[in-house]
Amino acid sequence: MAATSRVFAAQLAGLPVFGPDGEPIGKVRDLVAGLRIGRQPPRVLGVVVEMVTRRRIFVPMLRVAAIEPNAVTLSTGSVNLRHFHQRTNEVLVVGQVLDARVVVESTGSAAVVVDAAMEPTRTRDWVIGRVAVRERTGRLGRRGPVQVLRWEDVTGLGLTELASQPQGAQQLIAVFDTMRAADVANALRELPAKRRYEVADALDDERLADVIEELGEEDQKDLLAHLDEERAADVLEAMNPDDAADLLAELPEPDKDRLLELMEPEESAPVRRLLEYSFDTAGGLMTPEPVALTPDATIAEALARARNPELTPALSSMVFVCRPPTATPTGRYLGCVHLQRLLREPPSDLVAGALDTDLPRLPPTATLMEVTKYFATYNLVCAPVVDEEDHLLGAVTVDDVLDHLLPQDWRDSGHHEVEEEVSNA
Repeated sequence: MAATSRVFAAQLAGLPVFGPDGEPIGKVRDLVAGLRIGRQPPRVLGVVVEMVTRRRIFVPMLRVAAIEPNAVTLSTGSVNLRHFHQRTNEVLVVGQVLDARVVVESTGSAAVVVDAAMEPTRTRDWVIGRVAVRERTGRLGRRGPVQVLRWEDVTGLGLTELASQPQGAQQLIAVFDTMRAADVANALRELPAKRRYEVADALDDERLADVIEELGEEDQKDLLAHLDEERAADVLEAMNPDDAADLLAELPEPDKDRLLELMEPEESAPVRRLLEYSFDTAGGLMTPEPVALTPDATIAEALARARNPELTPALSSMVFVCRPPTATPTGRYLGCVHLQRLLREPPSDLVAGALDTDLPRLPPTATLMEVTKYFATYNLVCAPVVDEEDHLLGAVTVDDVLDHLLPQDWRDSGHHEVEEEVSNA
């Protein structure tokens, strides 16, 4: 490994990882350290690398050739591609050590770990030799200075303390800030339950809602059960109505009804409508919040709506035109305008002049197979769901179809498991 004197974990997390020939492998997500008897600094066993497939694998430190400020390079050799599983006496430095509460031995004062650094030893091993801590002053709005101390100069970082003592999550969430919701969800799955709950408690409702949408069914129910009822209802309100409906449908009836009652009426109404349909029909798959405009809207207005960053790419690919009201269920559905058509028309023209009135509509009772064939037939990523009275009820997007076509536990399995070792990482 290239000569490096000290590497801080929070700075290492997120760095791209390259193979010996410069091929991209993934990103560093954490350091794995083995706790030792007494006050000895834990030995760094390796790094957790999240591959482009989102599977997290363990790469031993012997396979790390160089750590640069902007990248990590692996050496030639074999790397096991099995999914990473934390073992007894192992600790995730970013996931579990950051935000831990410790005591500075020299002063006896309480402090919080804001970072941890690994250092090389004479035997070419790496150890977590230093921790950056901030003393807790107890004064509102005041933060103590950061000190970099030796591992043995603080207490409270044993396996028992990390597993039992309450921790904040400020530093870990700072690491998560640069990650997509799907990647944060993947990281949460790797954390012990205690730490996962602490992170959930610290995330704001909107961010937590985005992360829960990316979790598997069992993890979704587990996190929702951890929250108090009032906050669980707030998080459900922040979720996309179709995702909230899918989650509520898996809960016992009393729990589902209670949470729906706690939600604001305008937020629970679309969710209740979705719950009327089977999960494997167009009505159960659709989102009730498509881009809907009246026929007198201009092309410029339609494009402005499609540019909304909160829309998924699939949902922004089509604008639906209907008589008032434009909230679902809408007035009479007139047709749709594809994004490509919007880009070709003069901005001042009306959307009514660019309507596609020939595209078939999906009834809310259409089965998952019928919806899948519809997308394949018309080469679409978004489709209107319209009832018998010509009311637009919502839109089905291709990502929702894929979500239901894949195995139920696809989010948890990290795609197909690879059991063999491969050379040249």
